[in-house]
Amino acid sequence: MNIALTRSDAGYRIQFQGSRAKAPARDLGELASKILIVTLFSYMSTRIAQDCAETGHVTGMLMLASEALVVFLTLVRRSAGTVDRTFRARTLTMVATFGPPMVAPDSMYGIAPESVTLLIAGAGLIVVVLGKLSIGRSFGLSPANRGVVCTGMYRFVRHPIYLGYLIIHIGFLAANPSAWNVAILTIGDIALMRRAQCEEATLVRDEAYRAYMGRVRWRVLPGVF
Repeated sequence: MNIALTRSDAGYRIQFQGSRAKAPARDLGELASKILIVTLFSYMSTRIAQDCAETGHVTGMLMLASEALVVFLTLVRRSAGTVDRTFRARTLTMVATFGPPMVAPDSMYGIAPESVTLLIAGAGLIVVVLGKLSIGRSFGLSPANRGVVCTGMYRFVRHPIYLGYLIIHIGFLAANPSAWNVAILTIGDIALMRRAQCEEATLVRDEAYRAYMGRVRWRVLPGVF
């Protein structure tokens, strides 16, 4: 922000320049982000709803709830106080979000019965849905501080939604253990863990989050990470 001293008939006046120009740019970026996320996840929700109507699987219903929550929470989310707009943060977000959907179902060589894999995936989806309900209006894809959440699922780990994704991926790989799926989900989950670290690099600037870290020790996997 620049400060300019200008002279008028009434005397000298201090003008603050820069902040007004930046605010519309931030608002435009936020709007573009919302439009992109809502469009993509609305499309995904529609596809999942069609599959769910055909199969009637409980896991499909949970997945629909999870993706629909992304749309709803994106529309009502709070404005971010701080956002990490670095190339690293954007790349990790893209890989972690849009990498896993590239997996290919191939259940011919499943290493566990379907009932077991569905149970694991269902448990993961429940964790994800409860995590999204817990974070509420602080939800966002990019690393940002939209308000510190320490209730609900966030009482157990600092990134419960990511824990849910890991559980889902374990169930999926148990049913579809192809080399492609292992590679895709390994890359996606590494990006997910790095993204958690990236988010905390932004959130740790907030005193409330530092206090929260003192109460909840583990990021994603209790005893591991």
